[in-house]
Amino acid sequence: MSVKDSYNEWAESYDSSDNKTRDLEKIAAVQTLKNYDYNVVVELGCGTGKNTDWISKKAKKLIAIDFSDEMLLRANEKIKSDNVTFIKADLTQEWKIEDDLADLITCSLVLEHIYDLRFIFSQVFKKLKSGGRFYVCELHPFKQYKGTKARYETEGGTVELEVFIHHVSDFTSAALSNGFRVLELKEWFDAEDEKTVPRLISFVFEKP
Repeated sequence: MSVKDSYNEWAESYDSSDNKTRDLEKIAAVQTLKNYDYNVVVELGCGTGKNTDWISKKAKKLIAIDFSDEMLLRANEKIKSDNVTFIKADLTQEWKIEDDLADLITCSLVLEHIYDLRFIFSQVFKKLKSGGRFYVCELHPFKQYKGTKARYETEGGTVELEVFIHHVSDFTSAALSNGFRVLELKEWFDAEDEKTVPRLISFVFEKP
């Protein structure tokens, strides 16, 4: 099953199922992004709108992008803000939004499904204003080394999605090669227990 088809199937239970990665990422996003001001935001891989609703309350304009019809359907059902526009698009293709548009672009739990990080970073750089920031939060590669990956339960059993392992240096090199500065790098642990393997890693990059 393709990643898109998997997310279409997963959409029905995505918000209600137990998911430590999803829940911790929302905490990471809120804690990180509360420190920044932004008017125009582009959210990559918005899914069912986990972060869309609260980001929209701080932004004047939010463009939320996803490639899953079913995920977008649920996001639209939940979020009725006039300043939110949902767009169906494949992030691995040229993005049909204007350049130098956004103060902030966010990307949460998306890049493990995308092989070419440099393309994503190049598109983000084009779409950000000067001084704009790119927030990334992903499953920590240490977790990936141990075999953890995006998965969900169905009546027929566990479905594991296709993923790619991106090392910490892959994120930073993709950022630096496209002209970004690294502002923040943080690791996130279950129950804030730093004696365990971190579940997530987050970055904030800035376009000069």
